[in-house]
Amino acid sequence: MKLRILGCSGGIGGNLRTTAMLLDHDVLIDAGTGVGDLSLAEMRAIDHVFVTHSHLDHIASIPFMLDSVGFMRDKPLIVHATVETIAILKQHVFNWLIWPDFSEIPNAQQPSLRYEIIELGKTEDLGGRKITPVPANHVVPAVGFHLESANASLVFSGDTTVCNEFWNAVNRIDNLKYLLVETAFSNAELELAVMAKHFCPSLLAKDIVKLKHSPQVFITHLKPGEAELIMQEISQCIPLVSPKMLQNGQVFEL
Repeated sequence: MKLRILGCSGGIGGNLRTTAMLLDHDVLIDAGTGVGDLSLAEMRAIDHVFVTHSHLDHIASIPFMLDSVGFMRDKPLIVHATVETIAILKQHVFNWLIWPDFSEIPNAQQPSLRYEIIELGKTEDLGGRKITPVPANHVVPAVGFHLESANASLVFSGDTTVCNEFWNAVNRIDNLKYLLVETAFSNAELELAVMAKHFCPSLLAKDIVKLKHSPQVFITHLKPGEAELIMQEISQCIPLVSPKMLQNGQVFEL
């Protein structure tokens, strides 16, 4: 079970790509602009997309991927998301105004897109690869994901801020090896971080003390142009955990 980082930035520019992670060859965890670097054959092989929330930087490539390879596939792409996120995608993206409704293309009986509802704490088992939504606290309904193999676990926070329920869920995972947690803003932008429900280093420092395990911690979703500053502030605020910056192309084996 391998997780490859296709994008982990809070924005675009140069080599920056927004959040997307490829689990083995057939599952995406979020589908930001990083998906665009895959070949047509690689996109065609993707059968599932697990979506943390509806913001554009996490779902932007779903419409383009369907348009590019939907006609090449003999079964629908399954988008796994909460009831609230599915409703937003239907109303605001796949509505024939922003993008065609691929749940009706080529027809409703054989669509290119199908939705599956996910629920907090309910595990989806894809051939021994277990994917469980965990709580998050964001400005729209959101979740993180717990990925588990027979050997180890990885947790991706998605977009979140202070959230006791998230840490409670993480602390119940005995084989936690990796934790990918967002920090979008620098400390100077604390007010914006609170408003947008993201972490900045000082907020993360207060929240991560709730973590009872000792996984390798990686920071994701850093805003373009501020990555070095944010990581410097994190190293000062959280010296005992020693988080590292998540990188495009990084591969985690579970």
